[in-house]
Amino acid sequence: MHILYVDESGDLGGLPAAPLPAGNDQPVLVLGALIIDASRLEAVTQDFLDLKRRWFPGLPYPSSNHLDRIIPEIKGGDLRRNLTRSGRNQRRHATGFLDQLLAMLQSHGVRLIARIWIKALGQPFNGKSVYTSSIQGLYTYFDQFLSTEDTLGFCIADSRDHLKNVNVAHSVFTQKFRASSTVYTRILELPTFGHSENHAGIQICDIICSALLYPIAAEAYCTGYVANVHVQPGAAALRQRFGPILKAMQFRYQDPLGRWTGGIVVADGLAQRNASLMFS
Repeated sequence: MHILYVDESGDLGGLPAAPLPAGNDQPVLVLGALIIDASRLEAVTQDFLDLKRRWFPGLPYPSSNHLDRIIPEIKGGDLRRNLTRSGRNQRRHATGFLDQLLAMLQSHGVRLIARIWIKALGQPFNGKSVYTSSIQGLYTYFDQFLSTEDTLGFCIADSRDHLKNVNVAHSVFTQKFRASSTVYTRILELPTFGHSENHAGIQICDIICSALLYPIAAEAYCTGYVANVHVQPGAAALRQRFGPILKAMQFRYQDPLGRWTGGIVVADGLAQRNASLMFS
């Protein structure tokens, strides 16, 4: 049994033709997911809590109880700021934490899949449609992983609001339970939606999406096109340091036509470049 944990970074809005340098126009939307063997979930959770204790002792933990360390979150957006826009000590702290986090995930065989959208300048961006199609894409990759491993799985996504959750779940429902459906056969149910305060998998997924995939994609694809706070030259160092690790963690597979798919899939609305930029 495997669990797919899903989170996102970025927003569902479009990108103006001339984004303001100090504005909050987000040029990238990331939907990322971690595949965790259910038999390793307790170990992943305990190791993550230990990392929290060592690297972030000042978080507002509600008590000294070890398990209560799950409740306050290490926000990926804060790490991203420390990695790309803060002083040397903050960069070193965030980098050291991510080094150990990724090493821990690799030691437990955690795999990574993602859909990344680079928004076109001044063009419509149907965030609702993009989000639901991305979830369906992640479901497709996950189902193929489960087939490869000859096992079953289910999905836990970070909860948004009720209507958004219903729309996403229904988009999977209409695919999985339509007449003569042959999709998602190894995924037991529709995505269920969890509160991140009690899911180590969702918290880790937020960190991967917001502190790594988002800034790396923004720097790799948006430099020269978008000049605002979300496109940071400092993210080039993240791409060099962590790109090979993220690449190794991907689950990719060949489709019936022999084409490689899955892993980190990028839709580049600016210059139609491929996903290799994430790792070069």
